[in-house]
Parts: sequence; structure tokens; C-alpha cells
Amino acid sequence: MTLGQRLGQGDETALEECYAVLGPLVRRHVLRVVPGHAVDDVVQLVFLEVWRSRRRFDPARALEPWVLAIARKRAIDQLRAESRHSRRAVPLDDAVGVPDATPAVDTACDVRKALDGLPAPQRQAIMLAHYGQLTQREIADLLAVPLGTVKARTARGLHRMRDLL
Repeated sequence: MTLGQRLGQGDETALEECYAVLGPLVRRHVLRVVPGHAVDDVVQLVFLEVWRSRRRFDPARALEPWVLAIARKRAIDQLRAESRHSRRAVPLDDAVGVPDATPAVDTACDVRKALDGLPAPQRQAIMLAHYGQLTQREIADLLAVPLGTVKARTARGLHRMRDLL
């Protein structure tokens, strides 16, 4: 039985194993998006949501992209929360020169929408490469597909995303 299947059935040891296996990957992904002081909180929220939404996971699909998608959403939520907090905390006189995170959040939302518009194999290859920081060889090994297939999926997906964006 796969880790995803065990997680979907409510096996708490599967959650521990998921955290042990995917925790460093999620942490690296979140660290690229949110400030360092918020990484631990976001990672904790990610695995809390993984547990709470485990019944929505489709065991026929790969677990890593699903967890990374949750991580991306929670990281964006963190950016939005910090943006709202910083707007409230900065006096109007000091507001000049404060960078606005809105364009970054808007871009992240646009990228997410473009990713959602891709066929599943292309989306999976791009997410594992970008968010999972895996090489194409590692993706091919993980998905048990030829390296050329991963390269083609990635290239086609990126071309399609360019058109969508």
C-alpha cells in the first residue's frame, strides 16, 4: 500500500512518514516564497491541511504534487496575511517606500491558474521541477517514465503556460 493510500485511510503513521519524506521538500518550497520567520508556521499549516483534507487526495495520482500545491496555497495565504498586516501597521507618512506584495501575489495567482489549465502530466512535471526542485532525471525516476517523456512534458507545459500567461 502506498503512502498516499495509507494517508487517505487515516493512518497517522502515514502522516508522520509523509512529514519525514516530504517535509524538507515542502520547507524548501515555502522558504522560496515566504520570509524565513514564517516558514515553520507555514510548513505546520501545510501538514495540518494534508491531514484534514486527506480524503480528497486521489491515490491514483502522485502525493508530492498534491502536497506541494497545498504548500503553495498556504504560502500565498501567508504572503497575503503579512501584506494586510504590514498595510495596517505602517503609518501613512511611512508608507512611501514600503514594497507592495500585491503584484507578487497576483503573479502567483496567475501562475496557479495557468498551471491548473495544463494537462495533469505536464502540470505534474513542472510542479516537481519548479516547486519540488527535482532534476528531470529525478522526476523520470520518481514517475517511472522515460527521461525524454519528462523533457517533452516540461517543454510543452512551459510553452502552453507562456500562451496562457
